[in-house]
Amino acid sequence: MIEKLSNMSRIYKQLILMSVDSVLLVVTLLAAFSVRLGEWHFPKSDLELALAIFSAPAVAIPIFIYFGLYRSVIRYMSFKDVRAIVQAVSLYALVWGVIGFMAAVEGIPRSVILINWLLSLVVIGGLRVVLRQLLGGGLRLSSVKNIVSSDQKRVLIYGAGSAGIQLSSALEHTFEYKPVGFIDNSLELEGSQIRGLRIYSPDSDVGKLIEELKVSEVLLAIPSISRARRSIIINQFESYPVVVRSLPGVADLAQGKVSVADLRQVSIVDLLGRDVVQPNQDLLGKNISGKVVMVTGAGGSIGSELCRQIVSLKPKTLVLFEISELALYTIEKELSVANIDIYPILGSVNDTKLLSQVLKHFEVNTIYHAAAYKHVPMVEFNNTEGVNNNVLGTLKCAQAAIDAKVETFVLISTDKAVRPTNTMGATKRVAELILQALAQRQNNTQFTMVRFGNVLGSSGSVIPLFTKQIKENGPITITDKNIIRYFMTIPESVELVIQAGAMGKGGDVFVLDMGEPVRIDELARKMIHLSGLEVKDDNNPNGDIEIHYIGLRPGEKLFEELLISDNVSETEHSLIMRAEENFIEYKELQVTLLEMEAAIDKGDQATLRRLLVKVVFDFKPQCDIADLLYKR
Repeated sequence: MIEKLSNMSRIYKQLILMSVDSVLLVVTLLAAFSVRLGEWHFPKSDLELALAIFSAPAVAIPIFIYFGLYRSVIRYMSFKDVRAIVQAVSLYALVWGVIGFMAAVEGIPRSVILINWLLSLVVIGGLRVVLRQLLGGGLRLSSVKNIVSSDQKRVLIYGAGSAGIQLSSALEHTFEYKPVGFIDNSLELEGSQIRGLRIYSPDSDVGKLIEELKVSEVLLAIPSISRARRSIIINQFESYPVVVRSLPGVADLAQGKVSVADLRQVSIVDLLGRDVVQPNQDLLGKNISGKVVMVTGAGGSIGSELCRQIVSLKPKTLVLFEISELALYTIEKELSVANIDIYPILGSVNDTKLLSQVLKHFEVNTIYHAAAYKHVPMVEFNNTEGVNNNVLGTLKCAQAAIDAKVETFVLISTDKAVRPTNTMGATKRVAELILQALAQRQNNTQFTMVRFGNVLGSSGSVIPLFTKQIKENGPITITDKNIIRYFMTIPESVELVIQAGAMGKGGDVFVLDMGEPVRIDELARKMIHLSGLEVKDDNNPNGDIEIHYIGLRPGEKLFEELLISDNVSETEHSLIMRAEENFIEYKELQVTLLEMEAAIDKGDQATLRRLLVKVVFDFKPQCDIADLLYKR
């Protein structure tokens, strides 16, 4: 019956509720007279009194309609609806009494008006409370939609503040989750109850609590918490087989609306516990606002995020330079809604003529050079193209910028350029050396390099790989148990790149504060646990996901560094440092670059390796030449 009522049209529900209210109002009036007279009273012979009693709905229903009692959705009834019920019933009881006395109806004691008011409040209000429980799922009736409580996910809500209370209220209207308690830091709240749910202290035995309450998920309902604090809370549940989800930030809750749909799986960003520093708006807009900006590699992970943030800073024009047609189409389509001129240019950074034409035609002021091959094993297997793109492509792009009198040129570099063990890192260090050398011999273009580590979610990174492997029930593959990496989100890294580029004076190498390094093995284990699964190993043979160690790949090293020397100074941004690195004069470097170009033309990988070792003094190859075209 409840299911049929739920499926009825809105108008039918309103008519049924009006009919039920009408019957209850008459019964309530009869009950009021009976209470006053001390016996069941029904006016059989008094026609006027009977008419007064049975006309009660005619007085009440218009008042109820005026106060919106039939417009509100009962399953989502709030305090405002309760207040409307009290106001409507009070006015009805008063109007009915006044009409009765004005009509001089005999047999209406004055106390009946008060009794009728009280009983009507209980009956009319009580009816809606019962319906709210039935329709809203508060009673968890297993007959509705054939859902039984055993199918529900039993959840603990971390945070008994306003967001937590709203969340528990929202969960009452679902059959997917069943709140079983709160966890909150407040000592005053410990042991008390909210909405019938007990509040526990985070210092209590969490494992025992999860086992006793049969908890399968923990919902973080503290939207204003810092990432560092969030990381501490998440680590508290890491060793237990529960899924941890969280509410979005305060900005998303500005309207006070919390729904189950707002819950999201705890992200790797939450695991890192890294708080974002507010950007310097003057630095962000210095090289972008009102200027013509070009991004090379515009369709890549870093390049595309650069484009998004650049658009928000209101440039005069944005030129998207990309070799991949699909990547260029994708980012151009995404940004097409922006109210600025955007031009997609399909081409290679090795095409000197095209670069020169583009820079001069659009009169480019600022270049962000993100075009590079960055996947370490892939570059090892394709040495010549790696050097051709990362080294010679940077050289040609920089020379074209000088010729076109581009004001600012910012190179996106990498921590792998520091004491490199692979070809990719060596080529990025050579790219840095090129810009350092060019900065010393001309004043047309200001060259800046920004060096940082791994970014979360970029193509080829471990996070998407681990997520995919967990969804496929494993195993998770890790190259070495002791491998560590620095991580930063793509938006944060790009925001810092833009600010660092604005601080350059010519030939500067900036390094970003990447926070604490992360052990990849620990990262994988956290991701498994927070997916509600367990690691399968010798200590836990009944676990869900295995971890396989497959050995370091060609060119890979156990840890990355951001500085070659210790000569580093602070800048006006707390997360950006200026490094003083040695460089090579352009005349000396130019000879090596010409030899590299000749070796690429011949496909001479051995000479390329020798030249990279020669120019990058601390390049210590981790493996022999692995180019797929190399003939030993």
